[in-house]
Amino acid sequence: MKGFFVFGLAAGPFFFAQNLTQDTIRTHEIESVNFTKALPFSKEIINVEKDLSRKNLGQDLPVLLKNQTAVIATSDAGNGIGYTGFRIRGVAGNGINVMMNGIPYNDSESQGTFFVNVPDLTSSASQIVIQRGVGTSTNGVSAFGASVNVISKDPADEFYLKSDNSYGSFNTYKYSAEIGSGTFWNDRLSLMGRYTKIHSDGYIDRAFSDLDSYNFTAMFRDDSTKLRLLAFGGKEKTYQAWNGIDRETWETNPRFNYSGAIYDDQWENIIGYYDNETDNYRQNHYQLLWEQRLGNHWNLETTLHYTKGKGYYENYKQGDPFARYNLPDANGSAYSDFIRKKWLDNDFYGAVSTLYGKFDRLDLNIGVVGNQYVGWHFGNVTGVYLPQINEHEYYRNKSVKDEFSGFAKAMYRLGSFEFFGDLQLRNIVYDARIVQQGDDEGVNLNKNWLFFNPKAGVNYRIPAGKLYLSYAHAHREPNRDDLFANPETQAEKLHDFEAGIEKNIGKVAFTANAYYMNYVNQLVLNGQINNIGEFIRVNSGKSYRLGIELAALAKLSEQWNVGGNFSLSKNENIGFRNETSEGIVDLGNTPISFSPEMIANVLISYQPLKNFSVHLQNQYVGSQYLDNTHDENLKTKEYFLTDFNAKYTLSLRKTNVDFTLLVNNIFNQKYINNGYVYDGDPYYFSQAGTNFMFGVSFWIKP
Repeated sequence: MKGFFVFGLAAGPFFFAQNLTQDTIRTHEIESVNFTKALPFSKEIINVEKDLSRKNLGQDLPVLLKNQTAVIATSDAGNGIGYTGFRIRGVAGNGINVMMNGIPYNDSESQGTFFVNVPDLTSSASQIVIQRGVGTSTNGVSAFGASVNVISKDPADEFYLKSDNSYGSFNTYKYSAEIGSGTFWNDRLSLMGRYTKIHSDGYIDRAFSDLDSYNFTAMFRDDSTKLRLLAFGGKEKTYQAWNGIDRETWETNPRFNYSGAIYDDQWENIIGYYDNETDNYRQNHYQLLWEQRLGNHWNLETTLHYTKGKGYYENYKQGDPFARYNLPDANGSAYSDFIRKKWLDNDFYGAVSTLYGKFDRLDLNIGVVGNQYVGWHFGNVTGVYLPQINEHEYYRNKSVKDEFSGFAKAMYRLGSFEFFGDLQLRNIVYDARIVQQGDDEGVNLNKNWLFFNPKAGVNYRIPAGKLYLSYAHAHREPNRDDLFANPETQAEKLHDFEAGIEKNIGKVAFTANAYYMNYVNQLVLNGQINNIGEFIRVNSGKSYRLGIELAALAKLSEQWNVGGNFSLSKNENIGFRNETSEGIVDLGNTPISFSPEMIANVLISYQPLKNFSVHLQNQYVGSQYLDNTHDENLKTKEYFLTDFNAKYTLSLRKTNVDFTLLVNNIFNQKYINNGYVYDGDPYYFSQAGTNFMFGVSFWIKP
C-alpha cells in the first residue's frame, strides 16, 4: 500500500474533495460563499453531503477534515471523539478563525475552538469554506493560519425522516434522528430538527465521552426575503485525557492515562483512580439570519446571535494545602484531599451585517460587526474527608471583551483581470478583574487594541481557470492565558503573500499555490501545557512560514477517481531566544514547533455500481518538533496512515438505506500527532491503531 501512495504522488498531487469545479456545489449558497469563490486566495469549498457524509459516523469535525490540504487533526482520547483539534499550515486552533454561518466560534478569551461542545456539527452543515493563510476579512479574530466557515444546511422542500446509527471500536456508538417538515404556508415556511447521542469509551484508558447534540432550524422565504432561525448546541461529559504520557510509557503501555490517579502515602504507587475526573460543559447557540434582496444589485445579510456556555471540570486533588483554597489554617500546615471544580459561565452576543452589491464590472462587500463577551471564572472545592467543607468558593474572576469592526471589499473586473481590495478596522477592549483572589487564579487587566488590516490581490482569467496573486496584512491580539502568563505579551503581526493557479484540463482539475507568511511576534507553542492541557504560547520575535501547496482531482473513468494534495513547507523562528532556569539562551534559527515540512494525502475511489462505492485514503505527515529549541530528542516520527471506507445504498420505494463501513489505520500504524515537553522530556498523546465504525442510515420520504 505504501507503493500505492508513492504512485499517487508520482502521478501528481491530487485533491480529493469535489470542490474544484463549481458544478459540484449543489446546496444553497449564500452571498458570502459566492464572493469567496472569486477571491485571489487559496481556498477550499467542501460539499458536506458529497465529500464528508460517507465517513460521518461519530468522529468530530477536525478529524473529518484531516485529509484537507495542510491539515493535521489531533485527538486527546485517541479515536477522534471528545476533545479534538486541528492545525493548518502548522498553526494551532487558536490561530484559526472558525465561524458558524459567519458568526465567530472561537472562544473570545482563549481563542480556542472546542468542537466537543457541538457534537455532530457536520450533520447539520451544507458547506465548509476553508481559506488558508490570512484570506479575506471575516468576523471574529484574525486568521493566522486559516479561516473555516461552517455553513448550516437549509430545511428541505419535501417532508422526510432520517436516522443515522453507527457502532464501532471502543464501544463507540451514535444515534441520530432528524425530521424535516417540507415547505408549507404557500411554500414559504419550513422546519427541520435533529437530535444526536454519541458515546465512546475512548482508545485511552477511561477517556470516555458522553455527548448530546441538537439542531433546530426554521426558515421563511419569499421572492426577496429569507429568514432563518437556528438553535443548536450540545452537552458534553468527557473523562480527562489531556495529560498525555511519557515516551517510555507510550512504548510499553500506550493507552495509559495519568488523569484521576490516586497515590499511596509515599506518592510512589497508584492505588486507584477517581471515577469523576471529568470535563462537563453545555453550550447553546441561537442565530437569526436575515437575507434581503434590495433591488437588482444589492443584497443585505444581517445576523443576530447569542451563545450561552456554562460548565466545569472536576479534579481529585490529593494532599493540597488549605491555604490554596482560602480555608482557615491557624498554623499554615493543614493538608487534605479535595474535590475541585473550576467553572466557566459565559455569554457571547452581537450582530453582524453585510451589504453585497453586484454590478457589471464591480462587486462590493461592506460589513460591520459588534460583539460582546462576558465571562465568569470561579472555583468550588469540597473536602473528601472533611464533610463540613461543602462547595466552598475560593476564587472568582470576571472578564468582558468588546469588539467592533468593519470592512469594505471590492472586486473590479477589467478584461481578463479582476482587481481585489479589502480594508478592515478592528477595535478590541478586554477587561479582566479579580473579584475574589485565590489559588493564583486571575489577574487585573485592561487592554485595548486597534488594528488596521489591508489586503489586495489580482486574478488573471485564463481558459477554464485563473492565476492569482495577493497580499494580506493582519494583526491578532494575545489570548487570556498569554496575558496571564505575561501581561506584556505583544500582539502578533503577519504579512502574507500568496500566488497560485486554478485550472481545469478535461477531466482533471488542479490548483497550485505558493505562500510566504512573514511574522512579527508570532505566538508559537513553546511545547508546554497548562493544568487543563492547553498549550502555552510565547512571542517568538521574527519568524516565517514558506511553502507550496498542490491539489488535484482526476476522473479516470466512470468508476475510478483519484485525488489528493501535497504540502511542502519551511517554518522557522529567526534568532529564537529561549528562556531557561539559567537565563536566556540565543538558539539562532530554529524550526517552529508542530510544523511538519511535508503533508500529503491521496484518495482512490472506485464505484463498480451506481449504489456502491469504496474509497482508500492515504495520509503522510512528516516529523514535528514539540518545542522551538531544535532538540532532536523532542522530535516526533513521521507517520503514514491508510483508511478504508465503503458505502452501499439500498433503494426501496420511499426509503433509502445506507450501509457504511469506515476502517481507520488499517495497517495498525503506531503513531502520535500531538505532544508536549515536561521537564525536558517528550510527552505524547497516543492515537488508536486499527479501529472501525459501521453505520446504518434510513432516509424516508413518504
